[in-house]
Amino acid sequence: MQFFFDKGFRVIAHDRRAHGRSTQTATGNEMDTYAADVAELVTALDLKHAIHVGHSTGGGELAHYVARAEPVRVAKAMLVGAVPPVMVRSERNPGGLPTEVFDGFRAQFYTDVAAGPFYGFNRPGAKVSEAVVDNWWRQGMMGGIKPHYDCIKAFSVTDFTEDLTRIDVPMLIMHGDDNQIVPIANSVLLTVKLVRNGTLKVYEGLPHGMWGQRKICS
Repeated sequence: MQFFFDKGFRVIAHDRRAHGRSTQTATGNEMDTYAADVAELVTALDLKHAIHVGHSTGGGELAHYVARAEPVRVAKAMLVGAVPPVMVRSERNPGGLPTEVFDGFRAQFYTDVAAGPFYGFNRPGAKVSEAVVDNWWRQGMMGGIKPHYDCIKAFSVTDFTEDLTRIDVPMLIMHGDDNQIVPIANSVLLTVKLVRNGTLKVYEGLPHGMWGQRKICS
């Protein structure tokens, strides 16, 4: 955000419902409502020709919103380490992750995920940044436990395939090839085939938390 602000862009961030400084709602913690919340915010601010950026779960939220947005509202989109098309393994998605992986997230999300696979800190020779792990925990403590729990289902089981096929604005798709949370083979390599105007950019060795872990060069 700071990077784009310094380049002269107007930069707007929203805290997903029940995350960050948003009200800790017990209901509506699924993709339909997430996308509706974004639409309400965009309308209230009367944003036009905006570039929407979504990381991880936010990438699913972005796809669900952009596929339904008024054309004038969205100029471009960017997915970063994003969850589409669909994460959980099923008969229709045999390459997905087993349900047990997401059960593990629910059990240890606030500390172990950040200190391990999210930022690649579990890789041999990786230097763990306690500041990054502490900041992850800080953000987690600002949200509601039930919404966070529900959110894991929202990002893991929602199928964004139809959303992706409906999106026709230019889309930059960025992913690290060492993403242990959203493995590359069953995510962006499929996504780029579904969108009409997508550009895939893969970063060697970068983890899921590619924004916070290392500098991304052009």
